[in-house]
Amino acid sequence: MKLNNKRTVLVGLAFLSICAFWQMYDNVVPLILTNTFHMNESVSGAIMAADNILALFLLPFFGGLSDKHSTRLGRRTPFILGGTAAAVVLMNLLPLLDNGYAAAQSPAALVGFVVVLGLLLIAMGTYRSPAVALMPDVTPKPLRSKANAIINLMGAVGGMLYLGVAALLYPNSKVEGLSHVNYQPLFLVVAAIMVVAVAVMFFTIREPKLYAENQAYEAAHPEWNLAKDDGSGHEVLPKPVKRSLGFILASIALWFVGYNGVTTWFTTYVSQVMGEGLGGASTCLLVATAGAIVSYIPVGEVASRVGRKKTIQAGVILLAACFMAGYFLTTMYREINAIMYVVFVLVGLAWAAINVNSLPMVVEMCRGSDVGKFTGYYYTASMLAQVITPVAAGTLMRQVGYFTLFPYAAFFVSLSFVTMCFVRHGDSKAEAKRGLEAFEDMDD
Repeated sequence: MKLNNKRTVLVGLAFLSICAFWQMYDNVVPLILTNTFHMNESVSGAIMAADNILALFLLPFFGGLSDKHSTRLGRRTPFILGGTAAAVVLMNLLPLLDNGYAAAQSPAALVGFVVVLGLLLIAMGTYRSPAVALMPDVTPKPLRSKANAIINLMGAVGGMLYLGVAALLYPNSKVEGLSHVNYQPLFLVVAAIMVVAVAVMFFTIREPKLYAENQAYEAAHPEWNLAKDDGSGHEVLPKPVKRSLGFILASIALWFVGYNGVTTWFTTYVSQVMGEGLGGASTCLLVATAGAIVSYIPVGEVASRVGRKKTIQAGVILLAACFMAGYFLTTMYREINAIMYVVFVLVGLAWAAINVNSLPMVVEMCRGSDVGKFTGYYYTASMLAQVITPVAAGTLMRQVGYFTLFPYAAFFVSLSFVTMCFVRHGDSKAEAKRGLEAFEDMDD
């Protein structure tokens, strides 16, 4: 058994398009809200949080909906195509409304911007779960950690493509001193990236054929299916499997509470605690991202050998240790130094070990027909944490002190280790091949 790397890369193009969009959304939309529409941080922050709140409901709904649809294009492809098309149209209305308001400050433009933004978030929500669910649909269960490593890498490439385009189109020398910046070219280029990525995926991935092949393959391995017949012809998850599912979803929520608490507030934290500016904080986060990117493939390989659960737990221990190291380093030193950069590289490694293996563990517990729904469960747990933690961590820092950020993050990440100890299912690893079988995969 071996992973088809080329096919997995092509499947990952849908996720690349999603990540390119969200990187732009998170970077540009707050600038438009504050600079053009003159909203304060609280109002713009509430609008920016809307995507996470909508995701709590949209992702499991459309994930489950895609499970129930069977078309000549497949289960996931129609949602990916339709969602991308709607998003591309709607996203390019935003800079038009932004430019219109800057020129005339019409209330209609403001209302139109908010309405279009809401519709855009719904459009993106329609196909995120189906896009992510496509990978397990066409990948055998033991290989999903390796495949998810490639999918995560494709997502990182999408984010980097946006950053490169933004840096090229909007250098400081070009925008410095402008009363208003026209973001239309940026939105058009990102829309083109999304269209090209999804088009290549559509013309190269024959979802129905690949899904049928994978279903037949998994049918030949009934030991992989954790669902049991309830006596009336319906497959249900046994109580022990449901318990494992509950504990891993709790674990996902807990480590996202810790991790996103740091990523949300780190820039403000180093400004208040160390007197550092945006550049130093951004460099640390960039280093962490780079550490994750170079770790995705290796941790997928490690998980295939030692198991997903052990790899996640090792990542959790490392992440908690790094956060405590961050606390001591930021309170002991008055500037960001080389040791902190090393710590943030390890943060990226730890996060890769966790992130690459958690989704495969969740979808491992479901029937093939429920992959979309279980993908939605994963995102509900992670998005719930991302809704809660900015408020919780921010309140703690305001009421007690900024120094609490890293201990707060380390505490919740450590709790996730405890809950992971109770996860008994979803850990699958490929069997090592011996003799002549080992030579069959050397052409991969």
